[in-house]
Amino acid sequence: MIVLSLLNPETHQPLQKWSFSGKSAIRIGRHRDNDIVLAQFLAVSRHHLELQRLEESYASSGWQLISYGSNGTFVNGRLVSQTVLQDSDLIQLAPEGPLLQFRCQATEVNVQKTPVEVCTHLGNPPTNLFCIHCGKPIVKQQHFIRHYQVLRILGRGGMGTTYLAWDRRGTPTDSPLLLVLKEMNADIAQIAKARELFEREARILKTLDHSGIPKYYDFFVENGKKYLAMELIHGQNLEQWIFEKGAAKPQQALTWAIQACDILAYLHSLKPPLVHRDVKPANLMLRKIDNCIMLLDFGAVKEVGTPQETRIGAQGYSAPEQSRGKPCPQSDLYAIGATLIFLLTGEAPLKYYRRLGEEWNFDVGRAPNIPPQLGEVIVKACRPQWCDRYQSAQDLSRALTDCLERRSISKP
Repeated sequence: MIVLSLLNPETHQPLQKWSFSGKSAIRIGRHRDNDIVLAQFLAVSRHHLELQRLEESYASSGWQLISYGSNGTFVNGRLVSQTVLQDSDLIQLAPEGPLLQFRCQATEVNVQKTPVEVCTHLGNPPTNLFCIHCGKPIVKQQHFIRHYQVLRILGRGGMGTTYLAWDRRGTPTDSPLLLVLKEMNADIAQIAKARELFEREARILKTLDHSGIPKYYDFFVENGKKYLAMELIHGQNLEQWIFEKGAAKPQQALTWAIQACDILAYLHSLKPPLVHRDVKPANLMLRKIDNCIMLLDFGAVKEVGTPQETRIGAQGYSAPEQSRGKPCPQSDLYAIGATLIFLLTGEAPLKYYRRLGEEWNFDVGRAPNIPPQLGEVIVKACRPQWCDRYQSAQDLSRALTDCLERRSISKP
């Protein structure tokens, strides 16, 4: 039984309750097709989040939250994109949006375990995944996929589950011991389009070689499921960074955007060119080791010249032609402009999207923290017609670098 309660934000007293039994997914948002409809809260997206039942017994509550909301979702005050829920967790939809309390009664699920020697050293902190004495995993459950031992669920979405995994071979030649393992959802394994996107991500990642793109390690089929092993990036995505620390200074935002342009310039220069189609703050990771930007999630990547596809892209970051199923390299540059608005204001780009004369564009003239020269660059990057934008990532990078070198970026 799952119970979700809408709480008074000041007293935390329940205002309304919803109970669910036997459901595998619970959808929450403003649209009337959701299981919980919050139409009165304008900060809530039409389809803001989804709760999904997990099969793995090592997921403490048995439920995973996946956020789709443009204004973010917070669990116990922490911005999340995907997370495993605990009983009594507080879920807030948008920074000042409605507050829900999650209550559940976890059930036991039988999971086949692989006998393996378990580390018995004492003195390890309770949150450690690895022994400080021998370096071996100390997780209680032994869940294996081939020679990869699953340590933790990193995320779960419509396409599948992402795990933190440990390579039990010990000294592999082509991959590190600790990596990310993506599993295609068995429920959609028979859907041709979903299967094509997953296989395309693996095929394309295998051919890429750029320091701002996670490395490919392995792709295989096990028990009828497809898996992709790839580099683990330690860091924080820019959406989380902004929600935790507030709007970035222009110098910082420009530095990040220029690095992102360098990655896009590489993708767009390939033969045939690749369009990422999902550039947004949540897919730009600030790598902890060197504070450099990494571009994540290549599940939507598309080769220029391939047949037209259905719409893919995040609301507010997707260029008009991409929303019509006709993306091009300039579509990714549009997303960089929209991303800069979020980084500099801490607000969803759509807040500044309006009709300006004969066209629709972002009106950033009065937006806080955006200097005039940089505002002009953003507006050009986001022109409604792709031919009116910067024509290459190098062109946009040069314009951003010029802003960075001018004194006008110090204060708007």
